[in-house]
Amino acid sequence: MPRCCPCATSSSPALFLLPSVPASSTYKTTTSSSRVAFSPCDGAFGCVSGRLRWGTRPRARHATVAASGKDGSGTAEEEKEEDEPGFNPFGFVTDNPSSRGAIQLPAVPAEDGNVGQMLYRIEDKGREYGSYVRSGDFRWFVREIGSSDARRGTIVFLHGAPTQSFSYRMVMAQMADAGYHCFAPDWIGFGFSEMPQPGYGFDFKEEEFHKAFDDLLGTLNITEPFFLVVQGFLVGSYGLTWALNNSSKVLKLAILNSPLTVSSPVPGLFQQLKWPLVGEFTCQNAVLAERFIEAGSAYVLKLEKADVYRLPYLSSGAPGFALLEAARKVNFQDVLRRISAGFSSSSWEKPILLAWGISDKYLPLSIAEEFKKANPNAVKLEAIEGAGHMPQEDWPEKVVKALVSFL
Repeated sequence: MPRCCPCATSSSPALFLLPSVPASSTYKTTTSSSRVAFSPCDGAFGCVSGRLRWGTRPRARHATVAASGKDGSGTAEEEKEEDEPGFNPFGFVTDNPSSRGAIQLPAVPAEDGNVGQMLYRIEDKGREYGSYVRSGDFRWFVREIGSSDARRGTIVFLHGAPTQSFSYRMVMAQMADAGYHCFAPDWIGFGFSEMPQPGYGFDFKEEEFHKAFDDLLGTLNITEPFFLVVQGFLVGSYGLTWALNNSSKVLKLAILNSPLTVSSPVPGLFQQLKWPLVGEFTCQNAVLAERFIEAGSAYVLKLEKADVYRLPYLSSGAPGFALLEAARKVNFQDVLRRISAGFSSSSWEKPILLAWGISDKYLPLSIAEEFKKANPNAVKLEAIEGAGHMPQEDWPEKVVKALVSFL
């Protein structure tokens, strides 16, 4: 049996001990899911450390992983009797505990740890309320829930880069229960939507995203003014510039943690994507989206959620190259200047809600406050304590409460 560390012996498995939890520590309950969060990061997103961020009550005082067992609780012989694979391949590509069920070497890597097996285990995840829609030249993946004759109207949710509409699943379900008809598409090149090759009908420029979105609205038969919810960087910003160009189609606008002013910082990920060779390498990181989400939040993702965010990047190189092209085509400062000026008091009159996760590591609350000052009559700021860059993922119940009150 291969040994995981020099101290491993043939008679006893090698144990890896994660930091123990102090008995006197006080925990703050922030979500319905109990978990201890580690600081996730690497060269693109910060630095990995073993430091615990106290979030909620941990599952155990010690976390122990055995080289010969799935969770360190039994011997190699006991694990064989259970007939369950013990190898988690993601333990080798990230130090993030949400991607690490075990760190161990498989007896037969070709059977237990190949990419095909990984994809088979997760390929059906993350498609709640979703289906494929052909619109114009492209095939979109669109989540829809609620009735077309919903008494309170239609909401369209737009995600940012490098994520997908999956982040809105809980908010959509609760807003549908509240009487809204909800749609959330994956932008072209993201999530489960089509991944066109750059130069063959789609170059990942802002105006092309706008046109494709216009076509999709027609295909979905969204002809009346609707409520628009936008979050995130890059394609999230394109959702805001689309709104500026189509204000007559928007009843009210809700913005969740998006760059809104020229002082908004640009995360290192998007800077690295613009660098030759470095960008090509970075965009093919299978855990790119997962790490970006966690580095902007106070929490780590549970494994079942992380699976969905990494699936597009794991199954094909196309999503990474789509992100690469979009990042290299965007002029962040120009887009932010237009957003800042376009939503100022002299240009925009429709109501705007800023539902802002105040633990965002990318965009501090001061960005939202600065944006509000430019149009205090139209903008309402709702600070969401305990949520980070993606409040719809961190604390959907609070987002829903803010949206229902605003809409």
